[in-house]
Amino acid sequence: MGLSSRNRSEKIKLLQQENYDMVIVGGGITGAGIALDAASRGMKVALVEMQDFAGGTSSRSTKLVHGGLRYLKQFEFKMVSDVGKERAIVYENGPHVTTPEWMLLPFHKGGTFGRLSTSLGLKMYDYLAGVKKSERRKMVSKEETLQLEPLLKEEGLLGGGYYVEYRTDDSRLTIEVMKAAEANGANALNYVKASQFVYEQSKVAGIEAKDLISGEVFEIRGSKVINATGPWVDELRSKDHSRNNKKLRLTKGVHLVISGGKFPLQQSVYFDTPDGRMVFAIPRDGKTYVGTTDTFFDSDKASPKMTEEDRDYILQSISYMFPKVLLSKEDVESSWAGIRPLIYEEGKDPSEISRKDEVWEHESGVITIAGGKLTGYRKMAEDVVNLVTKRLAEEKGSSFPQSQTKHLPISGGDVGGSEGFERFIQQKAEESAHYGLSSEEGKKLASMYGNNVDELFRLVKDYQNQRGDNTLPPLVFAQLEYAMNEELAYTPSDFFIRRTGALFFNIDSVRKWKRPVMNRMRDSLKWTSKQFQDFENRLNKELVEAVEATVE
Repeated sequence: MGLSSRNRSEKIKLLQQENYDMVIVGGGITGAGIALDAASRGMKVALVEMQDFAGGTSSRSTKLVHGGLRYLKQFEFKMVSDVGKERAIVYENGPHVTTPEWMLLPFHKGGTFGRLSTSLGLKMYDYLAGVKKSERRKMVSKEETLQLEPLLKEEGLLGGGYYVEYRTDDSRLTIEVMKAAEANGANALNYVKASQFVYEQSKVAGIEAKDLISGEVFEIRGSKVINATGPWVDELRSKDHSRNNKKLRLTKGVHLVISGGKFPLQQSVYFDTPDGRMVFAIPRDGKTYVGTTDTFFDSDKASPKMTEEDRDYILQSISYMFPKVLLSKEDVESSWAGIRPLIYEEGKDPSEISRKDEVWEHESGVITIAGGKLTGYRKMAEDVVNLVTKRLAEEKGSSFPQSQTKHLPISGGDVGGSEGFERFIQQKAEESAHYGLSSEEGKKLASMYGNNVDELFRLVKDYQNQRGDNTLPPLVFAQLEYAMNEELAYTPSDFFIRRTGALFFNIDSVRKWKRPVMNRMRDSLKWTSKQFQDFENRLNKELVEAVEATVE
């Protein structure tokens, strides 16, 4: 059926009619990964998400598929090994949404890391994570460190470690995994809230759900229900009366986006802060983004906000490590705040709490996945589906194969793996002239959409052949149509934040094109006048919150 916003009613009808092997609640990267793993094994899978896909934590990370270098300091060797190896799999299965990024770790006199600890730590990191030879760490001198990044603080600088992380577009990664799940037979729908569980003889048999667009209430029946709701894990467990002695502890992370003109960073840097934490500064699309904070969070889970304290902390951290960069709060072009759903550990500070994941199976049959990291989503999904496979074999005699996802490209990822990706990009850049696009525009689309780019090219061509008032540029039109046709974008926020990242990295384009985009979406998706007003108010609010800090 596909992820088209125009067929919501058909998808809901199917959700009601089918009897699923697995019903997943939660459409972040964890739920998407579980859906893909299960569907690719041949299970009948339904997934619902009360916000947009990746609407919570999965669009608000540091946008790195990384091996967790700092977890070596906490002696979490297995986590470093597991997620380090997983990041290579994530990269191979979706090179269009994951990019190797050389990271500089400078060390200063009296800092968190010294030359020996950096060298040994990175060497152990390479070993545990199974890093390929071309990406293994290098140690660089003070002079080489400053050549790599001239803006760094020179006082007390001793040298640096140079190693590879993987930069990702977390929202698009989630969407592409979800599309791959749909291509394998899953039925996924956003803006549908699981209001309660359905039981038969004290065992869970599905959920009661509400479509938050139409208000329709209906049941989705399934043999197993998976709670993959991230920060809402405990809230959903309470509806099943299945809370165990473990619970979540939420922490908040904030990132700032600054123009490359104001902060002309040429090299990604992982650096010390005055209070002994570590923060990333990463150049992307002519901007530099910096984060993250790490503080306990107990407020509204649906809309965490940047506070003045968060903003000032990051600006002070930049000033500390990059003293030549003179920034004020007015230089913050955009920001995002996200929540980490961590498993509570008594007496630990936010940065000390483990990022490991756990699977909890309740007496009713509900299965909860809690904790974890973006990088480890595929392995987490495999573990959950292995458990479901075992239970369905015991209870129903059903048989399903082992996980298929280790070498399964996600949507858009069929580009010849990492080795073939550059060749693919070049080929599409050359083809783009046939569609009235520049080589750079073709590269941009191919880099973002992978082998789905041909559909974007077709939409550009169709638009240019249309007669009448063309209020949107061809690229924006094509991305919008594709988002509605193939990626279940229903609101302007879905499009500007999670399908394109424009609100974070090109906020001026959102201000410029928001009205014609909304008009197009209204006409295509048959919004009511109230929906139009609600969606506009929401987007305007998000534009303000991205720039203006709140006071706590």
